[in-house]
Amino acid sequence: MIQGRGSGVLLHMSSLPSPFGIGDMGEGAYRFADFLAEAGQRFWQTLPVHPTAPYYGHSPYMGLSAFAGNPLFISHEPLLREGLLRTDEVGNPPSSPDGRIDFSRVTTFKEQMLGLAWRRFSNRRRGPLVDQWEAFCRDNDDWLGDFALFTALRRRFHSTGWSDWPTGIRDRAGDEIRAAEKDLAKDLKKTTFIQFLFFRQWEALKQYCNDRKILIIGDMPIYVGHDSADVWSHPELFQLDHNKKPSVVSGVPPDAHGKAGQLWGHPLYRWNELEKTGYDWMIRRITHILQSFDLVRIDHFRGFVNYWEVPAAEKTAVRGRWVDAPADDFFTRLLERVPEGSLLCEDLGVSPPDFREVMNRFGFPGMKVLLFAFGKDMPDNPHILHRHRANSVVYTGTHDNNTIRGWYDGDASPRDRSRLSRYLGKKISAGDLHWDLIRLAMMSVAGTVIFPMQDVLGLGQEARMNRPGTGEGNWMWRLTDGQLKPGLAGRLRKMTALYGRRG
Repeated sequence: MIQGRGSGVLLHMSSLPSPFGIGDMGEGAYRFADFLAEAGQRFWQTLPVHPTAPYYGHSPYMGLSAFAGNPLFISHEPLLREGLLRTDEVGNPPSSPDGRIDFSRVTTFKEQMLGLAWRRFSNRRRGPLVDQWEAFCRDNDDWLGDFALFTALRRRFHSTGWSDWPTGIRDRAGDEIRAAEKDLAKDLKKTTFIQFLFFRQWEALKQYCNDRKILIIGDMPIYVGHDSADVWSHPELFQLDHNKKPSVVSGVPPDAHGKAGQLWGHPLYRWNELEKTGYDWMIRRITHILQSFDLVRIDHFRGFVNYWEVPAAEKTAVRGRWVDAPADDFFTRLLERVPEGSLLCEDLGVSPPDFREVMNRFGFPGMKVLLFAFGKDMPDNPHILHRHRANSVVYTGTHDNNTIRGWYDGDASPRDRSRLSRYLGKKISAGDLHWDLIRLAMMSVAGTVIFPMQDVLGLGQEARMNRPGTGEGNWMWRLTDGQLKPGLAGRLRKMTALYGRRG
């Protein structure tokens, strides 16, 4: 349980202001941290920061690694100061007329920038930066080498999925892997250097935030994508067939939100194999994330208790079954290795008794979402303010929801609007509704409240981050420099102080 009352803002790294087409760990990130401090906020929550891929729609929930950082978030500014780049080499950054992310152009630009930095660095024989890089490689050798080789092989095979690579490479035959490591040695070093830059910049940004009493909340998808370094390097931990393709995949069954359920398509874990190792890979994954974040939200937490298993050949999630996972044993071992109160749980949706028992037994905070509160079951809805519990994290909305304004203008029924008006005890003004719901969240008995930056700004559905079930047009919204106005921080600070949530 998080101690004390606090509030914070949800804003992904990609959405930060930056002149380089995508948010990064440069000046815009530090200005945003200053805004949070001025506004009296205690938390900055992000989405997962793993490398993404175009064929997954650049979804941060389908990363290419459970350990690596996204090179697109590396800022040029420290590289200029360290002599790894020249000013004229970053003078023509990508842009888009609507301010949204053009992932193709951004990727090309960042790869060129990091390639130049690597060539200059690789000519250095010694020095503090070289020593730090070598120490980073030693400290992260349990995942870094596999990720570097996976990255180089993806480039060699033109981003073909690893299960379609030549059999010896696919199956990690010793002689062929050693030959590949020798042939691709320079590429491997380049990738380790880029990861070194990412985590070096992240550590500096996190320290800046922590010095201002701001804690960073990370986000961990429960599953990893099939085309990832983790599944390739640890196939024994995943339910794969003889061709190393998933035999069963992830999803959730049909419910009120969809007659076909949701078919996510991740490979599922072999929990019996994880158990044999004391859950070593999973525990290393979570402890690694907690080295970069102060707390971590586990997405689809229910999958650690029981998960929906769908045969890989199915086109929908209808024909699946619930399978139990060894939750008690796993979390007992995990909590011996991680700080108390460092885990938050996404527990939205149907909540069977065994799932709730696990959360209560280990004291994990769950989530409440105000935009879910004003349906026909409103008096008894668990998301409504008077049903909240102290050990909860309350959101106005999440990255998967519409914004408050977008919900009110487009998704809410007339009855939803009427119920909301009666609950607030006032006639609703659409222009101020986002402040009404932020205030409502602040009033909650829950210890922690989080609001997406889009809701702080009162933006409409054009600023929505993700539309579940759609593969294109997501994860592209960006904050602009002019939107972080002093009056905005002041208004948020006063409300934060009024409800006892000052950072």
